Amino acid sequence: MEPLEHYARVADGFTQVVDNVSDWTASTPCEEWDARAVVAHVVDTHRRTLARLDDSEPEALGADADVTTAWTSVRADLEKALRDRGDERIPAFFGGEAPFGELVDTLLCADTLLHTWDLARATSQDDTLDLTAVAKAHSFLTPYGEAMRAPGGFGPEVTVPAEASAQERLVAFAGRNPD
Repeated sequence: MEPLEHYARVADGFTQVVDNVSDWTASTPCEEWDARAVVAHVVDTHRRTLARLDDSEPEALGADADVTTAWTSVRADLEKALRDRGDERIPAFFGGEAPFGELVDTLLCADTLLHTWDLARATSQDDTLDLTAVAKAHSFLTPYGEAMRAPGGFGPEVTVPAEASAQERLVAFAGRNPD
């Protein structure tokens, strides 16, 4: 699957959940964030990713910004950048360089996917994730293991039974309780 197609599937899932949020103050599995803060984080992460294309300093979403509008806008910007500059090499978040499309296809999609689950859980929506995206995110994240658990990252991995689904294993790996 091409990065643009993969990103669109993940972004479609996030959009569906964002569009159905009725309580922006709902507590989320990310203890320090409410529903609005999760969407603001996803928008800000997209802005930081886009800023790597021109080595600029992205503007963080303001406390009173409309997160739904900001999400729609940054998603459109990201999709345009993938079409126009997907093969361009940029500084990667963990050092070195990588094609822009690869960074989106892996790190940005994994982050957006996990926060789709967080937001769906927080707002009592269907939290079922795209299984192809789940497999890709877990495959990408697993080698980073404990490095992903640094402050501000994932919490400790949650133990799940052997028969847990791929989605349950991914969210447990990310320090969330899938129950």
